Amino acid sequence: MQKTLSVLLVATLTLSACSGWRDSRANPSNWFGSSTSTPAPTETAAYDPNALVPQQRERVRLFGRPEPEDNSVPIARIDQLRIDPTPGGAIIFVSGTAARQGAFGAQLVPVESEENAKNGVLEYTFRVSYPSYATNQGTDRSRKVTDATNVTQDDLANIRLVRVIGQQNALESRRR
Repeated sequence: MQKTLSVLLVATLTLSACSGWRDSRANPSNWFGSSTSTPAPTETAAYDPNALVPQQRERVRLFGRPEPEDNSVPIARIDQLRIDPTPGGAIIFVSGTAARQGAFGAQLVPVESEENAKNGVLEYTFRVSYPSYATNQGTDRSRKVTDATNVTQDDLANIRLVRVIGQQNALESRRR
């Protein structure tokens, strides 16, 4: 009887000490906070993805087609940025509202710069493509577009901030 009571008392005290794990920095679900809205950089208005790439002649291939031109643009507004931890790293989930209906080919394009690497910033541009024909604007719900990307623990090793840029705004999440 005395052993059972002792074991029960020790188990109760041990379980009550687990509440500190929830707010601990060692808990992977606390690594990133909730996202906050920031103004979009002014450079996105005149965004030229190939500004520094030299013009090259198009090679004629015997059986090949020319590579398709990238007509994607940054999404109009980013609504949600969520970072879910996984055993191998994290999944960055982004949801946004397109300017009009029919947006397709959503992708998170990484922005690589020396400044971002030095400051521990992982930056993406949320890009979508639109049909070549006119479409209705429609409701916000009908223009919702989502995308996600997987990031490994090695990529997250020196990252302090994750930022996703759209046309009108940018969302970022800081590491705690």
